[in-house]
Amino acid sequence: MSLQPIPQRLSALRAQIDEELRACGRAPGTVRILGVSKKQPAFAIAEAAAAGLDAIGENYVQEAASKFADPELAGLHLQKHYIGHVQTNKAKAIVELFDVVQSVDRADAAHALGAAAARAGRVLPVLLQLNVSPAERFGCPPGDAPALAERIAAEPALRLDGVMAIGPLGAGPNEIARAFELAAKTFALLGGSTLSIGMSGDWREAVRAGSTMVRIGTALFGERR
Repeated sequence: MSLQPIPQRLSALRAQIDEELRACGRAPGTVRILGVSKKQPAFAIAEAAAAGLDAIGENYVQEAASKFADPELAGLHLQKHYIGHVQTNKAKAIVELFDVVQSVDRADAAHALGAAAARAGRVLPVLLQLNVSPAERFGCPPGDAPALAERIAAEPALRLDGVMAIGPLGAGPNEIARAFELAAKTFALLGGSTLSIGMSGDWREAVRAGSTMVRIGTALFGERR
Protein backbone atom coordinates (compact mmCIF):
# COMPACT_ATOMS: atom_id res chain seq x y z
CA MET A 1 0.00 0.00 0.00
CA SER A 2 2.90 2.38 0.70
CA LEU A 3 3.71 2.54 -3.03
CA GLN A 4 0.22 3.69 -3.96
CA PRO A 5 -0.78 7.35 -4.31
CA ILE A 6 -2.13 8.93 -1.13
CA PRO A 7 -5.83 8.84 -2.17
CA GLN A 8 -5.63 5.10 -2.80
CA ARG A 9 -3.86 4.53 0.52
CA LEU A 10 -6.54 6.49 2.36
CA SER A 11 -9.33 4.59 0.61
CA ALA A 12 -7.66 1.24 1.36
CA LEU A 13 -7.15 2.17 5.02
CA ARG A 14 -10.79 3.12 5.42
CA ALA A 15 -11.89 -0.16 3.82
CA GLN A 16 -9.57 -2.20 6.06
CA ILE A 17 -10.66 -0.36 9.21
CA ASP A 18 -14.33 -0.88 8.34
CA GLU A 19 -13.65 -4.57 7.71
CA GLU A 20 -12.04 -4.84 11.16
CA LEU A 21 -14.96 -2.98 12.72
CA ARG A 22 -17.45 -5.42 11.21
CA ALA A 23 -15.34 -8.37 12.38
CA CYS A 24 -15.53 -7.22 15.99
CA GLY A 25 -19.21 -6.26 15.87
CA ARG A 26 -18.81 -2.51 15.56
CA ALA A 27 -20.45 -0.26 13.01
CA PRO A 28 -18.38 0.77 9.96
CA GLY A 29 -17.40 4.42 9.84
CA THR A 30 -17.07 4.79 13.61
CA VAL A 31 -13.27 5.19 13.66
CA ARG A 32 -11.81 8.47 12.44
CA ILE A 33 -8.43 8.64 10.72
CA LEU A 34 -6.06 11.34 11.98
CA GLY A 35 -3.30 11.86 9.42
CA VAL A 36 0.00 12.26 11.29
CA SER A 37 1.72 14.80 9.07
CA LYS A 38 4.94 15.30 11.03
CA LYS A 39 7.87 15.78 8.61
CA GLN A 40 5.47 15.58 5.65
CA PRO A 41 5.24 18.39 3.06
CA ALA A 42 2.19 20.58 2.69
CA PHE A 43 1.41 19.20 -0.78
CA ALA A 44 1.03 15.69 0.67
CA ILE A 45 -1.43 16.97 3.27
CA ALA A 46 -3.36 18.83 0.57
CA GLU A 47 -3.52 15.64 -1.50
CA ALA A 48 -4.90 13.70 1.46
CA ALA A 49 -7.42 16.45 2.21
CA ALA A 50 -8.63 16.41 -1.38
CA ALA A 51 -9.24 12.67 -0.94
CA GLY A 52 -11.38 13.29 2.14
CA LEU A 53 -9.00 13.39 5.12
CA ASP A 54 -10.45 15.90 7.60
CA ALA A 55 -7.96 15.90 10.48
CA ILE A 56 -4.18 16.02 10.85
CA GLY A 57 -1.81 15.74 13.79
CA GLU A 58 1.49 17.53 14.31
CA ASN A 59 4.16 17.01 16.99
CA TYR A 60 6.22 20.20 16.78
CA VAL A 61 4.96 23.75 17.20
CA GLN A 62 7.53 25.46 14.99
CA GLU A 63 7.13 22.96 12.14
CA ALA A 64 3.34 23.22 12.35
CA ALA A 65 3.38 27.03 12.30
CA SER A 66 5.45 27.06 9.12
CA LYS A 67 3.42 24.32 7.47
CA PHE A 68 0.01 25.79 8.31
CA ALA A 69 1.06 29.07 6.67
CA ASP A 70 1.87 27.29 3.39
CA PRO A 71 -0.42 28.39 0.50
CA GLU A 72 -0.97 24.68 -0.32
CA LEU A 73 -3.11 24.43 2.83
CA ALA A 74 -5.01 27.68 2.41
CA GLY A 75 -8.77 27.17 2.50
CA LEU A 76 -8.63 23.51 3.50
CA HIS A 77 -11.05 22.46 6.22
CA LEU A 78 -8.71 20.39 8.34
CA GLN A 79 -9.06 19.95 12.08
CA LYS A 80 -5.58 20.37 13.55
CA HIS A 81 -4.54 18.22 16.50
CA TYR A 82 -1.44 18.73 18.61
CA ILE A 83 -0.05 15.31 19.50
CA GLY A 84 3.41 16.25 20.79
CA HIS A 85 4.61 16.75 24.35
CA VAL A 86 3.15 19.95 25.81
CA GLN A 87 5.83 22.39 26.94
CA THR A 88 4.23 25.01 29.13
CA ASN A 89 6.19 27.87 27.56
CA LYS A 90 4.61 26.99 24.21
CA ALA A 91 1.01 26.84 25.46
CA LYS A 92 0.04 30.16 23.83
CA ALA A 93 1.37 29.06 20.42
CA ILE A 94 -0.33 25.66 20.73
CA VAL A 95 -3.68 27.30 21.50
CA GLU A 96 -3.28 29.68 18.56
CA LEU A 97 -2.36 26.94 16.06
CA PHE A 98 -4.43 23.91 17.02
CA ASP A 99 -8.09 22.96 17.38
CA VAL A 100 -7.50 20.00 19.74
CA VAL A 101 -4.64 19.01 22.06
CA GLN A 102 -4.31 15.25 22.54
CA SER A 103 -1.33 15.17 24.87
CA VAL A 104 -2.25 16.64 28.26
CA ASP A 105 -0.38 14.42 30.71
CA ARG A 106 0.13 16.56 33.81
CA ALA A 107 -1.50 19.35 35.79
CA ASP A 108 0.92 22.16 34.85
CA ALA A 109 0.33 21.49 31.14
CA ALA A 110 -3.44 21.64 31.72
CA HIS A 111 -3.14 24.90 33.64
CA ALA A 112 -0.90 26.54 31.01
CA LEU A 113 -3.23 25.53 28.17
CA GLY A 114 -6.29 26.57 30.15
CA ALA A 115 -4.86 30.00 30.86
CA ALA A 116 -3.84 30.50 27.23
CA ALA A 117 -7.23 29.37 25.96
CA ALA A 118 -9.01 31.70 28.40
CA ARG A 119 -6.92 34.64 27.18
CA ALA A 120 -7.80 33.68 23.61
CA GLY A 121 -11.50 33.60 24.50
CA ARG A 122 -12.06 29.97 23.50
CA VAL A 123 -12.76 26.56 24.98
CA LEU A 124 -10.07 24.09 23.94
CA PRO A 125 -10.94 20.38 23.60
CA VAL A 126 -8.20 18.20 25.08
CA LEU A 127 -7.45 14.52 25.58
CA LEU A 128 -5.70 13.10 28.61
CA GLN A 129 -2.56 11.30 27.49
CA LEU A 130 -2.30 7.99 29.29
CA ASN A 131 0.92 6.00 29.65
CA VAL A 132 0.24 2.32 28.94
CA SER A 133 3.74 1.39 27.77
CA PRO A 134 6.85 0.89 29.91
CA ALA A 135 8.99 2.34 27.12
CA GLU A 136 6.98 5.55 26.75
CA ARG A 137 8.46 8.67 28.38
CA PHE A 138 5.30 10.75 28.54
CA GLY A 139 1.74 10.19 29.67
CA CYS A 140 -0.15 10.03 32.92
CA PRO A 141 -0.04 6.72 34.87
CA PRO A 142 -3.49 5.07 34.71
CA GLY A 143 -3.89 5.22 38.48
CA ASP A 144 -3.38 9.00 38.44
CA ALA A 145 -5.79 9.64 35.55
CA PRO A 146 -8.92 10.45 37.63
CA ALA A 147 -7.05 13.10 39.61
CA LEU A 148 -5.63 14.66 36.44
CA ALA A 149 -9.09 14.60 34.85
CA GLU A 150 -10.36 16.60 37.83
CA ARG A 151 -7.57 19.14 37.35
CA ILE A 152 -8.46 19.48 33.67
CA ALA A 153 -12.15 19.88 34.54
CA ALA A 154 -11.21 22.70 36.92
CA GLU A 155 -9.94 24.75 33.97
CA PRO A 156 -13.00 26.62 32.58
CA ALA A 157 -11.38 27.06 29.16
CA LEU A 158 -10.61 23.35 28.70
CA ARG A 159 -13.00 20.54 27.79
CA LEU A 160 -11.87 16.99 28.48
CA ASP A 161 -12.97 14.96 25.48
CA GLY A 162 -11.37 11.58 26.12
CA VAL A 163 -8.09 9.70 26.24
CA MET A 164 -5.02 9.28 24.02
CA ALA A 165 -2.37 6.59 24.44
CA ILE A 166 0.60 5.22 22.53
CA GLY A 167 0.86 1.44 22.41
CA PRO A 168 4.06 -0.40 23.37
CA LEU A 169 6.25 -0.06 20.29
CA GLY A 170 7.76 -3.28 19.00
CA ALA A 171 5.64 -5.43 21.30
CA GLY A 172 3.65 -8.50 20.30
CA PRO A 173 -0.10 -8.42 19.61
CA ASN A 174 -1.06 -9.71 23.06
CA GLU A 175 0.95 -7.06 24.90
CA ILE A 176 -0.43 -4.36 22.63
CA ALA A 177 -3.97 -5.61 23.18
CA ARG A 178 -3.55 -5.53 26.97
CA ALA A 179 -2.20 -1.97 26.84
CA PHE A 180 -5.09 -0.78 24.69
CA GLU A 181 -7.63 -2.55 26.91
CA LEU A 182 -6.23 -0.58 29.86
CA ALA A 183 -6.58 2.65 27.86
CA ALA A 184 -10.17 1.72 26.96
CA LYS A 185 -11.06 1.01 30.61
CA THR A 186 -9.65 4.38 31.65
CA PHE A 187 -11.58 6.07 28.83
CA ALA A 188 -14.80 4.41 30.04
CA LEU A 189 -14.07 5.70 33.56
CA LEU A 190 -13.30 9.28 32.53
CA GLY A 191 -15.83 9.67 29.71
CA GLY A 192 -15.69 11.72 26.54
CA SER A 193 -16.15 11.00 22.87
CA THR A 194 -12.60 10.23 21.69
CA LEU A 195 -10.39 7.24 22.41
CA SER A 196 -7.29 8.00 20.33
CA ILE A 197 -5.30 4.76 20.24
CA GLY A 198 -3.65 2.92 17.36
CA MET A 199 -1.04 3.88 14.79
CA SER A 200 0.18 2.45 11.49
CA GLY A 201 1.54 -0.74 13.07
CA ASP A 202 -1.11 -1.48 15.70
CA TRP A 203 -4.42 0.02 14.59
CA ARG A 204 -6.10 -3.39 14.32
CA GLU A 205 -5.55 -4.11 18.02
CA ALA A 206 -6.75 -0.58 18.79
CA VAL A 207 -9.98 -1.01 16.82
CA ARG A 208 -10.68 -4.26 18.65
CA ALA A 209 -10.16 -2.45 21.96
CA GLY A 210 -12.67 0.28 21.08
CA SER A 211 -10.63 3.03 19.44
CA THR A 212 -12.62 5.90 17.92
CA MET A 213 -9.56 7.54 16.32
CA VAL A 214 -6.39 6.06 14.85
CA ARG A 215 -3.31 8.21 14.24
CA ILE A 216 -1.85 7.14 10.90
CA GLY A 217 1.41 8.49 9.49
CA THR A 218 3.59 6.10 7.48
CA ALA A 219 0.72 3.94 6.19
CA LEU A 220 -0.92 7.05 4.73
CA PHE A 221 1.90 9.40 3.75
CA GLY A 222 4.79 6.96 3.37
CA GLU A 223 8.15 7.39 5.04
CA ARG A 224 8.87 10.79 6.59
CA ARG A 225 10.87 13.26 4.53
